[in-house]
This record gives sequence, C-alpha cells and structure tokens, in this order.
Amino acid sequence: MSKLVTIFGGSGFVGRYITQRLAKEGWRVRVAVRNPNEALFVKPYGVVGQVEPLFCNIRDDDSVASLTRGADVVVNCVGVLDEVGRNTFAAVQAQGAERIARIAAELGVERMVHISAIGADAESASAYARTKAAGEEGVLRHMPGAMILRPSIIFGAEDDFFNRFAGMIGPVVPVVGADTRFQPVYVDDVARAAVMGAIGQAPGGTYELGGPEVHSFRALMQLMLKVIHRRKLIVALPFWAANIAAGAFGLAKTLSLGLVRPPITKDQIRNLRSDNVVAEDATGFAALGIKPEGLDAILPEYLWRFRPSGQYDEIKASAKNLRGPHSTDYT
Repeated sequence: MSKLVTIFGGSGFVGRYITQRLAKEGWRVRVAVRNPNEALFVKPYGVVGQVEPLFCNIRDDDSVASLTRGADVVVNCVGVLDEVGRNTFAAVQAQGAERIARIAAELGVERMVHISAIGADAESASAYARTKAAGEEGVLRHMPGAMILRPSIIFGAEDDFFNRFAGMIGPVVPVVGADTRFQPVYVDDVARAAVMGAIGQAPGGTYELGGPEVHSFRALMQLMLKVIHRRKLIVALPFWAANIAAGAFGLAKTLSLGLVRPPITKDQIRNLRSDNVVAEDATGFAALGIKPEGLDAILPEYLWRFRPSGQYDEIKASAKNLRGPHSTDYT
C-alpha cells in the first residue's frame, strides 16, 4: 500500500506544489484545510481518491489528531501574514505548529517537514518573526528530526507579492523599505526541498532557501515593471510615514469588523526593516542538490497578463519592428 502524508495547508500557495509533487511520487495525500470545498482543485493532482481535501482546525487537538492518525509523514505549511479573528500569529504559527508536531510524535509519525521563514527570531520586534521562531522551537521539541525550511520571499504564479504590485492601478508604485534586500525563491523549488524531506531523501535540520539573486525591494519593483512593459514611478515611503498609514488602515479594519484588509500592517513594516536573505553559514539548496530557478526564467510566465496588451504585447512589439519607414499603422 502506498504511504500516506497529511499536509496541513496543502491547498495554499506552497502547499499545493508539495501536494502535487507527492501525488506524483505515488503517495496518498490528505490535504488538511479550513475550507475543503475551496480546495477541490487539488483532487486532480492524483488518481481518483489519491488526494483528498479534508476539514481541519489546527487550533484543536482532536481535529489535528483525526487527520494525523495513520499518516507516515506530516507537512505543515500553515502560516498567516496578518491576524484575523482567532487566527493570530501565536495561535497559528506557534501553538498550531507545536500542536501538529506533538500529536505527530504521540501517534508515531515517522517524519515531519515544517515551513517557516527566513527572519524567524525569538528576539525580533515583529510578532510574525517571533512566532515563526516559537513554532520552530515547538516542532523540534516534539519532532527533533524534523526538516525546517526557511524560505525568503516566495514567488510563483499564485504569489501575493509580484502579482499584487503588478496589479496596482495608477502611475506610482509605493515601496516601504526600498533598500531592504530579498533573495526571492521559486515556489516549486521550495516544494522540491520539502518533498525530499518528506520521503526521506534529505536529513532533518534547518535549511535556509533563497534563489540565485539578491535584490533590494526597489530593484525587484524595477524588474517587475520591466517584465510587464510598464513605466511607473517607484516611490520609497519612509518608515515613519508607513507607520502612520498602517495605523489608519488598522483602524479601518477594526471599525469594519475585519472586512477591510489593510494593504500593510505595522508588524509587516517591522519585518521590512531587516534584510531577508540566506545567512552565509546556512545550509541551503546546495546541500539538497537543487539549483534554484531565477526570476528572469519565471516572472514572464505569469506576469504577462499585466502587460498593456496582455499575451499579445510581444506580438505587437514584433510587428512594430517589422514595419518599414513608409509602412502605415492601421491599429
């Protein structure tokens, strides 16, 4: 019988790639999610019955245990960028991660892979970073052989980074922390690393994952604009101004009972004060034998839709180059 893996958050941005890869490896996959009906798209990743989205609340022991029981491996991809209701940083990234590891250990699960983040630090000013560190500590307390993956900012077709900025309307791209450095990593490369840990091809331990390039936030926006063939003014917002704006957005969120989603929070601003790159002495892709993809190879594959003429932009540019000096423009 094929082995069984439970992937908490297996329909999310990173989780869906891990789900797809493990299904291709022949594993049966339980995709533990809050809304199974919104995760039905994962079912075709395998043959009939191989991949099943199931309800799970990682804040509840019984719920986690019901989907962990019988699994050979668990993978935790659950995380939040902003706190909403009961899904706080502490509840999800610290307590939730430790709960999964504790129950996995109690039920005799062989291996665990946990997705954390570069910048996880118990002493950080950011609650996001502190709870990421607490989650790692909790996982290792119960599953000391776990694989911990710390990616830099992750990009890919479903990302909420390049897609978000490319879709901004208007002539200006506002940037907080314009000089902060990032080492963007392709989502499927993170998935490859996670699968190696899940199936036992790589040992446990902490791996920091970054792509082949390091860029400032400003440079990333310049690259994005080049890919989508648009000219906009990149405006670097000082941290003090960003904090004022974040405070106003936070008030709007409170008054709207959470209906208004802030474009940036004060905690995210605290994170943007620190570089998000792989440490020089960190174990990373090289130890796994993975050569990560660069931005130039991937961004055009999904950002083309933000170009002035979408998929036809390149064709129109080529047509203009073919016109002679006396040709007539009928467009």
